[in-house]
Amino acid sequence: MARSIWSGVISFGLVSVPVRIYSATQEHEVSFHQFQKGTSDRIRYRRVNERTGKEVEFGDIVKGADVGGGEYVMVEPDELDQIAPGRSRSIEVHAFVGLDEIDPVYYQKSYYLAPGSDDTAKTYALLRDAMADANRAAIGTLVMRSKEYLAAIRPQDGLLVLETMHFADEVRNPRDELASLPGDTKPRPQELRMAAQLIDSMSSPWQPADYRDTYTDRVKELIDAKKEGAAVTLAEQAPEATNVTDLMDVLRRSVDAAKSARGTAKKAPPAKKKAAAPAKKAAPKKAAPRAKKKAA
Repeated sequence: MARSIWSGVISFGLVSVPVRIYSATQEHEVSFHQFQKGTSDRIRYRRVNERTGKEVEFGDIVKGADVGGGEYVMVEPDELDQIAPGRSRSIEVHAFVGLDEIDPVYYQKSYYLAPGSDDTAKTYALLRDAMADANRAAIGTLVMRSKEYLAAIRPQDGLLVLETMHFADEVRNPRDELASLPGDTKPRPQELRMAAQLIDSMSSPWQPADYRDTYTDRVKELIDAKKEGAAVTLAEQAPEATNVTDLMDVLRRSVDAAKSARGTAKKAPPAKKKAAAPAKKAAPKKAAPRAKKKAA
């Protein structure tokens, strides 16, 4: 059973809903250590005093803010906790907004919210159901691990899910970051229609289990192959960019391929019934020799 990483209350109006926060996701990438090339010597990182060269214990380390001129202001962890907003361990709700209004670029990481105790499950359920009926998310702030987060709380599958979010000044403006933008480029109507057909032919319900981290699988295969001294299978090269002059032809062939693949998938189940059909016709063929004996 996982342990909660934060506990407190959701506060809106005069209502306080005790909750506990649990991680909703986990990473599964392959973990690597670092070695000096050509040796089996591990690389280690230590916290070292740059003046004395001696290692410093983690508990003896404090944070310092650079105030210019080579001077620093030292801040103790307890001092950060004392000034942190929401130090009463509350998620203060500022507004309820439509779920569809939130741009996903603001979402950061997902957490599950559980009732603080069995005695508070009713107020938790009240908030969950009311938000689900209104199709709204609660926007609030909380302090977790010495950092303030903007957060969206939304109902999902009988639970409340908390999404930590980026603040507006943390989201970059694409016009300032991208070397080039499409501008007023307009596709031809026939190209747009063909692209719409391709999207339609490739559309399907969202099934998360249909997708897997195949890169991590290949990394593990690489490690196993090198361990056994076997040959390493190279990955396919990335496809080349589509030539604008060939766009319509490429779109048309893509639509045909997608329709063909979907048609093959739809025809797959009936194929089992056809394979069983010849067994039913076998009996009359065995009866033929008996008819000849009687005639003789």
